[in-house]
Amino acid sequence: LNRTWRVIPIVLPRRSLATSKPTSTSPFVGEDAISKREQKKAKPVSNKVFQLETLNPHILEAKYAVRGEVLIKAEELRKQLETDPKSLPFDEIIYCNIGNPQQLGQKPITFFRQVLALVECPWLLSRPEISNLFARDAVSRAQQLISSVGSVGAYSNTQGFEIVREQVADFIARRDGFPSSPSNIFLSDGASPAVQSALKILIRGPQDGVMIPVPQYPLYSASLRAFNGSQIDYYLDEDNSNWGLQIDELERSYQSAKDKNIVPRGLVIINPGNPTGQCLPKDNMVQIVKFCVRNKLALFADEVYQENVYNIDRPFHSFKKVAMELGTEAKDLELLSFHSISKGFIGECGHRGGYVEMHNISSDVQAVFYKLASISLCPNVIGQSLVGLMVNPPKEGDESYPLYRKEKEVILSSLIRRANKLVTALNNLEGVKCNPVEGAMYVFPRITLSQKAINAANEAGQVPDVYYSMELLKATGICVVAGSGFGQREGTWHFRTTILPLEDQIDQVIEKLSAFHKKFMAKYRG
Repeated sequence: LNRTWRVIPIVLPRRSLATSKPTSTSPFVGEDAISKREQKKAKPVSNKVFQLETLNPHILEAKYAVRGEVLIKAEELRKQLETDPKSLPFDEIIYCNIGNPQQLGQKPITFFRQVLALVECPWLLSRPEISNLFARDAVSRAQQLISSVGSVGAYSNTQGFEIVREQVADFIARRDGFPSSPSNIFLSDGASPAVQSALKILIRGPQDGVMIPVPQYPLYSASLRAFNGSQIDYYLDEDNSNWGLQIDELERSYQSAKDKNIVPRGLVIINPGNPTGQCLPKDNMVQIVKFCVRNKLALFADEVYQENVYNIDRPFHSFKKVAMELGTEAKDLELLSFHSISKGFIGECGHRGGYVEMHNISSDVQAVFYKLASISLCPNVIGQSLVGLMVNPPKEGDESYPLYRKEKEVILSSLIRRANKLVTALNNLEGVKCNPVEGAMYVFPRITLSQKAINAANEAGQVPDVYYSMELLKATGICVVAGSGFGQREGTWHFRTTILPLEDQIDQVIEKLSAFHKKFMAKYRG
């Protein structure tokens, strides 16, 4: 899921109204922020309608670190390398800042691209050489899709193609063992727009809050700020349970919000975790569902990494399944479950496809979702088509199945090896502690920085882990995201890097990162 929804941040004090501890020690939050000094210098231009001083302040205050100042610097260095290849101590930028597999060399799934080629160029279906170029089941799948939807150059239904929503519902039913209805499925341009639509509809103003994990994927904090809602932080347990979620912490966070006259309306769970890579055990998920029912909270289940599970002792369970198994205990749970073609082993980030299943959401509220979606007419049609392929891939006996299974297994087994190799290497570095990766596509190591390094960061006008990440980029070409962009406990510093560089590159990444870290620690020792 290449979540690229961006806003232009301006530096204002972070408003996390319902937390007892700050999630960042700096207003920069590691982003391409406009400094307070620059704000003061800014002069209104009388003949301009679009001025910083007159724009929507909630949009200006939103922050999205994944596409922040470190990436902006990386793009500057990339252009410098194009014009002067010998001017830097490295010859390429390695983008470890975002879960974008195909950018780092992962090949697309053959069956998926064959079907897309045929629906984009349907005249190929009448060519005599078609059987020599495309698998028979890819041809039949393309024919089925074209027969159902017509041209993929036309708008679809606002909710998405009915045939694809039926395929999604069948997938959910097979996965969970409980029925799903196509009428409860909304297709979307990746999971992010569906999340944003739900938050936009839910939030009435700053009196409404949504509980989000810390660390969290900044889609949630940025969206809440943009929609003028309140962010209610709950902290994951880094030290005692590999970024686990403790119900006592949820209770503390909820009560803290209530004490500040904030109305908690939703709870966000990212499982497997981003940026933290943990997988929730089923008994913990049962507790979470009961917590939501007890406190009348809508549950936002971000499950886009459900195929990225690397610990056989922590298999993926959907919240839909957990809720259904609880029966009457969870009959009142309002659940929105999100999935995407961007993650897993597919990595079709640029095609932008996803869905949300609305469980126990009333028809009149779904009508509001439909109205909001209709403003944008429909999700992109190729993304919808890929969602259908993701949930209904080749089956045993199909011509494409052996290759599909091989490609899937090769990608997922390689991700496990890369994750383990990177975690081991990070834990061998001075002052670095990295928890095991149970799922998703990232590691989120904690780095212990000396006061001398913190002072250097302050002098540079940067948060310490942003300073570390920026120095890493300038020395090695490796682009990561500072932990402050995701939120973290006060006094701790982290960075997030993907595990996505291919196996012939991951050793180079580890070697460069390790050499940089040793020099950095030596420079700022004491």
